[in-house]
Amino acid sequence: MRFAKTGHQVTVVDNYLKRTLAKTNKSEPLISTPDLFERAKVFYALTGHHIQVIIDDCTNALALNTIVQRCQPDVLIHYAEQPSGPYSMRGFDEAQLTFNNNTQSTFNVIWSVMTYAPDCHIIKLGTLGEYGTPNIDIEEGWIDIHHKGRTDKFLYPRQGASLYHTTKIIDTDLLWFYVRTYGLRVTDLMQGPVYGLMTDESSLDDRLLPNFHYDDLFGTVLNRFMVQAIAGIPLTMYGAGGQTRGFLNIKDTLQCIELAAMQPAEAGKLRILNQFTEQFSVKQLAEHVLTAARSLGYQTDIQTIKNPRKEQESHYYNAAHQGLLDMGLKPHLLSPDVISEMLLVIAKYKDQIDTSKFMPRFSYS
Repeated sequence: MRFAKTGHQVTVVDNYLKRTLAKTNKSEPLISTPDLFERAKVFYALTGHHIQVIIDDCTNALALNTIVQRCQPDVLIHYAEQPSGPYSMRGFDEAQLTFNNNTQSTFNVIWSVMTYAPDCHIIKLGTLGEYGTPNIDIEEGWIDIHHKGRTDKFLYPRQGASLYHTTKIIDTDLLWFYVRTYGLRVTDLMQGPVYGLMTDESSLDDRLLPNFHYDDLFGTVLNRFMVQAIAGIPLTMYGAGGQTRGFLNIKDTLQCIELAAMQPAEAGKLRILNQFTEQFSVKQLAEHVLTAARSLGYQTDIQTIKNPRKEQESHYYNAAHQGLLDMGLKPHLLSPDVISEMLLVIAKYKDQIDTSKFMPRFSYS
């Protein structure tokens, strides 16, 4: 919607994989949203801007080739992956689906662009989770290594905490191989967890709101805390709550994608940007939500539960994120007012909250 509104021709390709998995696993979002065709109709009626919708599968190479050959995109933004770490760890079927879908879709995107639109700029959604939680500072994708008197630059060491994150590491390796071999232009955005509901476009109509998941599979920790606060039940903190990550507002997600598109990577370069604006621990987020909720009159507290994931609950974390700031990113930071605004939107849908979705349904071990 953001690109269409600013005058670009936009084609969206999707096969509803996440929507299907969410329904199958009783992980539906808090706010029901219409399908893409209906959303595009609503957006057109409100703005006069057209978005072409194609329902197809990016793991189908022939279908993707046909679309890329016909559209001849200047930019291809690749989001076509199973996005849940917990889902990928649930069992063999879930792991296999995640591995096949994510690696195949990335492989197909590379070959479609290379074959039919070689000047196209690929913008790939990576994840900060690729880096893991090393006991050294996290650089933006690359690190200079000094070894036995010699120096070279390498991809920063990666150690994902789930199969999903491991597929994203494979994506980065695939992209780097084809960039250095065939001269593609690629930006890999290492994104942290995104929060927020309202953008200039989604504010036009509730039918244009993003999918807001709060369950144990597809939900994010901040979403879960806010919905729990509105439901008046304790905020469930996994373990010690020292798990720290980089977060960003959905408005800044749009900014980052737009900045990357308007300032494309050079041919033969894999540009890696760490896409976040602030770092928080799980405990800090719980405390921020608790304060905001109580200021609005909601009575809740923080409850520590056993961590179902295999992860460090207390660790060093310091990730660089200067690249997008240098390109012009103007961050929207997480303030009490921002949390309160989200809580008020969630409160409109209080009757749709399913409290059975809060607790972990399985463990990684």
